[in-house]
Amino acid sequence: MHANANPEVDAKDLATRVRGFIDHQVIPVEREIETNPEIRAGLRTAARAAGVFAPSAPTGYGGLGLSMLEQVDVLEESGRSLFGPLVMNCAAPDEGNMTLLEHVATPSQRERYLRPLVAGDTRSAFAMTEPAPGAGSDPAALTTTAVRNGADWLIDGRKWFITGADGAAFFIVMARTGADAATMFLVDADAPGLSVGRHIPTIDAGFTGGHCEVVFAHCRVPSSAVLGEVDHGFANAQVRLGPARLTHCMRWLGVARRAHEIMLGYVVGRELFGSRLADLGLAQHLIADNEIDIAASRSLIRTAAATIDQRGRANHETSIAKTFVSEAVGRIVDRSVQLCGGQGVSHDLPLARFLAEVRPFRIYDGASEVHRWAVARRAVRRYEATRTGGATHG
Repeated sequence: MHANANPEVDAKDLATRVRGFIDHQVIPVEREIETNPEIRAGLRTAARAAGVFAPSAPTGYGGLGLSMLEQVDVLEESGRSLFGPLVMNCAAPDEGNMTLLEHVATPSQRERYLRPLVAGDTRSAFAMTEPAPGAGSDPAALTTTAVRNGADWLIDGRKWFITGADGAAFFIVMARTGADAATMFLVDADAPGLSVGRHIPTIDAGFTGGHCEVVFAHCRVPSSAVLGEVDHGFANAQVRLGPARLTHCMRWLGVARRAHEIMLGYVVGRELFGSRLADLGLAQHLIADNEIDIAASRSLIRTAAATIDQRGRANHETSIAKTFVSEAVGRIVDRSVQLCGGQGVSHDLPLARFLAEVRPFRIYDGASEVHRWAVARRAVRRYEATRTGGATHG
């Protein structure tokens, strides 16, 4: 269970209410949400009033305190609109950063950074990825450094593809502090030496604050900015990375499910070659494959979520879920586009937008190939352990 789970919240009832909120309040105005901050602010107020705001965040700071397993249906329903997680305050990167701050930050850091983040008063960013040859899918390639300078630290380095950087109130920064060690720092957006650069043009556009370049040039922070222990950054980051990639799966599955529903509405009403499109064998093949991908994705997500709740970590399970779901979501949306024909590739329906938004998920949070490599290595280690009588490692 979540460390601060709320026993008064019925997750199934909450998921039903979230679906109603998304269907009746968010989807009708989602074309205006991106460009009209007043609509966005109004929906956040409505989400609070509906009791669906900050479902992942701890109760002690104003969230609903759901366990990972309880979040599965709730975040899936939130994802049925690209902007549902944003207005419900369970979108990346803030949702993952809330988890990290809850478990790793000091009490004073939680008051300063977590409380306003849960309230929706601020946004945040997680600054780990760097341009080549720096850290990407391989965190060990980290080139940004932090060195002690009296009682302070000086951070130097370039980050890029930092989601939500434009407008973030603070950054969680990963920097090298030893030959094989890294440390996380909480850095305010107005810290001297920190500058947010260009928005990197990408095929997706659904993340508030974009994907930006961020430069740290002798950025001075006090020792109180250290998040977790010095030199334990890689280990502490695992508190965030596994659950965050899984909640991504939940939200993107919601997008895929909505694409599937839009397609079903189209094929049952479209008549050609003397019958409904829904009754043609080739169409039914695609519909069935979507149903299978949705069911399999949901099952893998649930397995990984339950494992996190039970053991605290589920690296193997989240790698499997992330790899399968990221690819399944793309297949589901692509089949939906195909069956809707010209309307599928037009912007009369949201399917073309969905297709652009979900494609990068096969790269974000670890490329599919990297996760496959990790899954294979664990499988080999488990096999070798059983042959030698040693312990297995997940």
